[in-house]
Amino acid sequence: MDFGLKGKVAVVAAASKGLGKACALELAREGCAVAICAREEATLHAAAQEISAATGALVVPLVADMTSAEDITRFIATAKDTLGDPLILVTNAGGPPGGYFEQFDDAAWERAFNLTLMSTVRLIRAALPGMRTAGWGRIVNITSITVKQPIDELLLSNAIRPGVIGLAKTLATQLAKEGITINNVAPGYTLTDRQLELAQMRAERESRSVDDVIAASGANIPAGRIGQPEELAALVAFLASTRASYITGTTIGVDGGAVRSLL
Repeated sequence: MDFGLKGKVAVVAAASKGLGKACALELAREGCAVAICAREEATLHAAAQEISAATGALVVPLVADMTSAEDITRFIATAKDTLGDPLILVTNAGGPPGGYFEQFDDAAWERAFNLTLMSTVRLIRAALPGMRTAGWGRIVNITSITVKQPIDELLLSNAIRPGVIGLAKTLATQLAKEGITINNVAPGYTLTDRQLELAQMRAERESRSVDDVIAASGANIPAGRIGQPEELAALVAFLASTRASYITGTTIGVDGGAVRSLL
């Protein structure tokens, strides 16, 4: 299937590893020039080289922190100056720390809000003018299973990530007639560094090994396993494609059937 992405510019946030890196790789395979960012320069440049070597695509790495408004503005502006207007935006910022209500003071809540919701707002704000000029654009927000089914130890994520869904649903209505779609993907348990971190927390709390926790997590999923980053990336590439022009304002789970709700 031709996704119609050859020659388009994509930007993927927090893409030195995990879900972001997998998305950047998939978009590069589809013929996009890709700008990626992360905080750790060495890991970021290694990811860019790996993606470029695997696909032959032009990949531009830019150090940026998704909690910094200035970094986000610079990331999108540099991508535009180097590659052209980014017409595909994948927002991503990892996740706020796990924990329970008593563990978080106001500063922790503010950091989580800035990381999770405001990074999405700022990325869209910076990239949207170019999409409007082109009369075409694709925005895909990487969220979490928690927007559909809260997870006990992910209080901050449970509370703040739904704001991204509300933002996307509202913008979808406002932008649809301009040829711009905005959708959310909600990964479930996926084998990333974030998943390993959460597994470590649970292992310590329950006096179990990390391997046991990961195996148990997979056993509780209808698919019988946890996901791989490339499985989410395949959906992101489709939502970014010309084929997905009539899909907007939706949230699609990539969770092996873990969420049991009807919607």
